[in-house]
Amino acid sequence: MELTKQGHACVVVSDGDRRLVVDPGAFTDPAALQGASAVLVTHEHADHVVPERLRAALKADPALEVWTNPSVAALFEGLGSRVHAVGDGDAVTAAGFEVQVHGEWHAVIHPDLPRVRNVGFLIEGQVFHPGDAFTVPGTPVPTLLLPLHAPWSKVAEVIDYVRAVEADQAYAVHDGLLNDTGLGLVTGLLGERGPGTPTPFSRLAAGESVDL
Repeated sequence: MELTKQGHACVVVSDGDRRLVVDPGAFTDPAALQGASAVLVTHEHADHVVPERLRAALKADPALEVWTNPSVAALFEGLGSRVHAVGDGDAVTAAGFEVQVHGEWHAVIHPDLPRVRNVGFLIEGQVFHPGDAFTVPGTPVPTLLLPLHAPWSKVAEVIDYVRAVEADQAYAVHDGLLNDTGLGLVTGLLGERGPGTPTPFSRLAAGESVDL
């Protein structure tokens, strides 16, 4: 199974001709959706999904299907059974990949702002994408996709999340708002210049892949 970073929060998990795309939002090259076998969307924010782009991809490929939370699924009325609403505790098969669903809510940005639904996806029991939340799945996570930076987080919380999940390895996602200076600072605190975690951490560049 191959993991490819596609910019900001988007990754592609592929195996042979199966290509599972997660969170192809506005900060990701639209070409990430090309050749998708299925799409997973954690929540409705634009950096995770662009409805018109995804609708166009569904129109172009009648076999393409989407799994997401009920709020996002409601944005795609008229597509029938091709868009699946899922929630915490569900287990589904998407493009032949076994996917477990964990979590319910987006992390708090500010108490005065309403929270939206958010689900995380554990794919093939191997790689967990939490979306915009610090969800601890309660099951072993070999590879954690770590939200590196967001309006709803601080570095201390990111470090504590890595410690809580205790994954075998972690790769950065949700890093599209950081310049090179910020990336150096935050990744250093998750590595040799930080307080320490049990999990080796690294960052893939957009388009870079790793075998899982």
